[in-house]
Amino acid sequence: MAAGWFGRRKSGGKAVVDGTEIQQLVEDKEAFSSYVEHKFHELDRDRDGKLSVRELQPAVADIGAALGLPTVGSSPDSDRVYSEVLSEFTHGKQEEVSKSEFEEVLSDILLGVAAGLKRDPIVILRIDGKDLKEFVESSRFEPEAVSIFSGFDSDGVSLRKCLTMGLEQISVENGMPPASDSWISSKVVEPVLQSFPSDVIEQPASQDAFLQLFKSLLVGIVECLQECPVIIAHSENTFNGSGIRRLLANKYELDKLLDEAWRELPKDHHHKSSTEYLRITADKIAASADLPPYGAVPQVDAVVDEAFKSVSADEGKLAKEEEFKKLIKVILGSIMLQLEGNPIFVSSNSVVHEPLDSSSTLLPPSSVAISKAG
Repeated sequence: MAAGWFGRRKSGGKAVVDGTEIQQLVEDKEAFSSYVEHKFHELDRDRDGKLSVRELQPAVADIGAALGLPTVGSSPDSDRVYSEVLSEFTHGKQEEVSKSEFEEVLSDILLGVAAGLKRDPIVILRIDGKDLKEFVESSRFEPEAVSIFSGFDSDGVSLRKCLTMGLEQISVENGMPPASDSWISSKVVEPVLQSFPSDVIEQPASQDAFLQLFKSLLVGIVECLQECPVIIAHSENTFNGSGIRRLLANKYELDKLLDEAWRELPKDHHHKSSTEYLRITADKIAASADLPPYGAVPQVDAVVDEAFKSVSADEGKLAKEEEFKKLIKVILGSIMLQLEGNPIFVSSNSVVHEPLDSSSTLLPPSSVAISKAG
């Protein structure tokens, strides 16, 4: 999630991103209008007073980054979300967007992100090797390393492979940044591994060899972190259906959301719309139901997919307004019951990299790009 949008408050030496800054910006009508004016001017390259789909693409990409999604083209699921964000701006059919339309949609999206951060703040941690050094030198290290190695099927597996798998078992709480992150792997882990003799780390692993080199590997990582500390964004989310239950109980809010969604859907001459658009509609109201955008949390995606299957939503049947809205309510109810029975807890650690360059058209220059690492 691109943290530069978000207000940070200090808590126990950690920075907590809670969406305060973005909410204050949107609610300050004069400041937000000025901000939109500036960003619209940046996006409107041909100066025709409207934004084409091409001119909106950088804004959509930055919003995707703010939602914590991988870049466009990384996966079909995340690309679906990017497509739906673009559809929000264009109402699914417009080729150009006016400044007032841009401001209205951007306001809704940013307030949704701010609300999500208020509910589930992100903690920003600075990892400088101190905690990892303490862990390696403690009495806890050897028993934990033995336990890690015992969990591998190490027959015929190289020491290098076991070492990299072992790193993934050392948590942020112990001072290890997520080794699965490509930046950490290439800039922190690989340089240390390459310092070991290749004929040693490519040999089949044994417990003694693993314990010796694993400690050396972590000591090398400590030195890297001391020279160049890493910033980690940590978040925790529990999806238990309570937000859906609250929304279903609030008839006024739910009806308003469904009315707005229905107005924007393509319809035939009988004023019917395809059930294929149920997914788009559900994703538009996801934030109001305390659900993540589709494609952001695989465990929740599986629950959502099951709910859609139960009503054959992807078959593309035509439905009138009343039936369409009823299907959405059935889908939400199904998701709610599944999450109430089996809540989903998601913890993620993301590596914060360098600031976005000046070509970023939506996020402020002080923003930082964050690469997710589950």
